[in-house]
Formats: sequence, C-alpha cells, structure tokens
Amino acid sequence: MATATCPLFSLSSLYASLSSPARVTPNSLALRAVSSRARLSASNAALPIGGFGSWAVPSTSSGRWRRRGLKVVCEATKTVRQPDSVKKRERQNDRHRIRNHARKAEMRTRMKKVLKALEKLRKKVDAQPEDIIQIEKWISEAYKAIDKTVKVGAMHRNTGNHRKSLLARRKKAIEILRGWYVPNAEPAATS
Repeated sequence: MATATCPLFSLSSLYASLSSPARVTPNSLALRAVSSRARLSASNAALPIGGFGSWAVPSTSSGRWRRRGLKVVCEATKTVRQPDSVKKRERQNDRHRIRNHARKAEMRTRMKKVLKALEKLRKKVDAQPEDIIQIEKWISEAYKAIDKTVKVGAMHRNTGNHRKSLLARRKKAIEILRGWYVPNAEPAATS
C-alpha cells in the first residue's frame, strides 16, 4: 500500500498523476482527510504551502492566505493476491516475534532479580558469605535464560556474553567489597 501526502483532491486527477507502471484501477483509489478540522469544499481552493501538512486557503475577508490544519492522505492500493509462501512467512514471523519477546522478557526478569539481590546484599550491614549462595543459584538461572535466548537467535552471542559478564562482575565486586574474595596478588619473581 502506497501512502503519500499530496494536494490532489479528486480520484481522476490522482489516477492521472500516477506513473503508468504504478497505475491501478480507479476503484481502488481512496482519499481521506486525517485531520478533524479538515474541510474539503469546492469554494475553497487549497494549495500546498511550505511542505507536507501545511495548507493555505484564501481568506474570505482579506485577499491574504492563511494556514489551515488540513492534511489529505492519498492511498493507492492494488489488490493483488499474495502467494501462500508470503502468508506463511508472515505467520511464522508473528509466531517467532512472540516467542522471542517472551524469551527476552524472561531473561530480563531473571537478570533484574539477580541485580536487585546483589544491590540489597551490598547495602546489608550484617551480610554473611552464606547470603551469596542463593544469589549464585539465581545467577545460574539467568545464565541459562541468556544462553537459551542466544541459542534460538533472539539475541546476538556477544550481547549474551556481555550480559553474563555484567552479572559476574557485579557479584565479584560485592565479594571484594565484603572481603569474601581477595584477588591474587602478582606472583613474586622467583630466581
């Protein structure tokens, strides 16, 4: 369906303005005004001024032009039967989009659960090393959701790796902050 904003008000003039390969039958052409203030009348000659959507009509009292909120959309549609393969592909795309959205939503939910738990643990005054065990289970669930999302192609593998790295870095930062993990110092040179 071709939709364009144009200053044409009659079906015959619209039909005549279409290039020959794009011509369609006059019965399939339609004009519709999309503005609630739009008025098409034979007494007011409307001309486009300044681009799409800005129209001017001569004022009845003075001979000057004034702007009107008039926008006309010309739709030229050609009713052609789509092949069955196109319809099938559209059905598949709809199905895949819904599934991919569900997978991504599950992944985001699991990531948020982990990040909120880590933030809560960071703010907790009397945190114990055992508190991170439950968070590690949630991290493994988040990793699983991320890997599934990447496997089906709903997300690029680099994005998945980035998100897993984010969770691991946040966890490690909390462990270092609490003193539960001490990074290895550089090994002393032995000679």
